[in-house]
Parts: sequence; structure tokens; C-alpha cells
Amino acid sequence: MIVENAVSARQRRELIAGLIEDEGRVSVAELAHRFGVTDVSIRRDLMILEDAGELRRVHGGAVPTSRSRREGVYAQKVRENRKLKARIGAVAATLVEPGDVVIFDSGSTVAQVAMHIAPALQRGSAITAVTNSLPVIREISGWDGPHLVCLGGLYLPDHEALVGPQTIADMRDLSADLVFVGCDGLTEETGLTTPHVLVAEVGATMTSRARRVVAVADSTKLGRRGFTPIAPLSAVNVLVTDTDADPAALRWVRAAGIELVVA
Repeated sequence: MIVENAVSARQRRELIAGLIEDEGRVSVAELAHRFGVTDVSIRRDLMILEDAGELRRVHGGAVPTSRSRREGVYAQKVRENRKLKARIGAVAATLVEPGDVVIFDSGSTVAQVAMHIAPALQRGSAITAVTNSLPVIREISGWDGPHLVCLGGLYLPDHEALVGPQTIADMRDLSADLVFVGCDGLTEETGLTTPHVLVAEVGATMTSRARRVVAVADSTKLGRRGFTPIAPLSAVNVLVTDTDADPAALRWVRAAGIELVVA
């Protein structure tokens, strides 16, 4: 049995995903015993892994997901450039400080930020988290007594997010220290962009409610123009990307006065 607390929740989920691939089927009871945690913790892990397309939950446990089946859009995005997104999430998470009010936008890279928040900030009310993202909600709900504000709205399955007038209204009187916002494209002319107008509307409102706007985008997003804008470059304070980013793109990011952090 792996000693309790020997691995973080994120590391445990990575090990569970590997076990699923190797063994084909695992049970909740077996995993709880193996990792020295509760059944509730394992079920939460399996929910998050199912969201990421890593497995399919069945009664009492989980089995591998069929790669031949049509996957949801969000699950596909989670798999794209996964290692880059994890690196970006780990570095971006270090920007959070005790006492911060933090808004987490939807998107697979933003979810990685939540997954990498330092353990000391996951306890009690060390930070206040605000989000419309179901994967982020599931991640933070597993913390020890989190102060979590869940925004309501219309559910978009392809984005695993809540959007629309209710989401906007829920943010009307909120103020935050940080917002982590994702995108599907980032150019000098159009700023942060996304394929969905309702996702863009929520992202724009989030950026307007935070003192510091942190964009998280892997290198494939830089120079790509999306369908509809979230926010102009002038609204972004920090960009966290990876070492594969085009040097030309990094030059116009710096020229815009944005702090650049390369993971």
C-alpha cells in the first residue's frame, strides 16, 4: 500500500490513469486501499479522470475508455499538448499568494493551474476561488475546507463550463486579485480569442473584475486568430506560455508591456 499523503492528489490521478491502462479495470475499494485514502477521494479522482477522457466510470470502479469512440470536445482539448499545459499550469500557480481572491476561467489549461495550486493554499480559506468551470470545481472541492464560489448559468458540455446572463450577473459585484484566463488564439491584433461567443462574454467579464489578468496559453495558440475576442492585449498583465513559443510572437507580447513567463 502506498502511504497516505506520500503523493499529491494530482500525482495519485496520474498513477490511477496508468493503472487503468495496465490492468484494464480497477475498483474504488482497491484504489482506496492502495493509496491509503477514502472512497470519496477515489471517486472524485475518477470523476476528474473521466472528464479528461482517461477512463470510463462503471459501478464500483472504472475501465479504460475506448479511443475509437467519439470523444467530447473538452476531453480532446485536455489531451492536446497535455505536458505543455501541465508545465504552464504549474508555473502559473506560483503566482497565487495567501489571501488572494482568484477567478478561474474555463478551459483545460486553466484547469491545470487549479490542479497545481500549492498544498498550503489548498487548506481552509487560504485563498478564495471563483469559477464557472466544472473541472475546476471538482478539483477544488477535494481540498481541505475550500472557500469556493461556483458561478451559475447555462451548461456548455463542449467547454465543461457555465455561461450566459446568470454567470455574468453572479460576477457583477465581485472583485478579485487574479484571474486565470485561457484562449484558443492570441494575436497582436485581436488579443485573446475563443470559438464561442458566450465563453468570450464570460471571459471578458472575468478580466474586468480582476486586478491582475494572467493569460495561460501553450505555444500553439500564439499567432492563431480565433472566432471572437475575449479581451485585447492591453487587458493582459501576464502571459504564461512554454519554451516552444515563436520568438517573433514573444517580441510583440513584450512590446505590448505584458510580463512574459516561460514554463
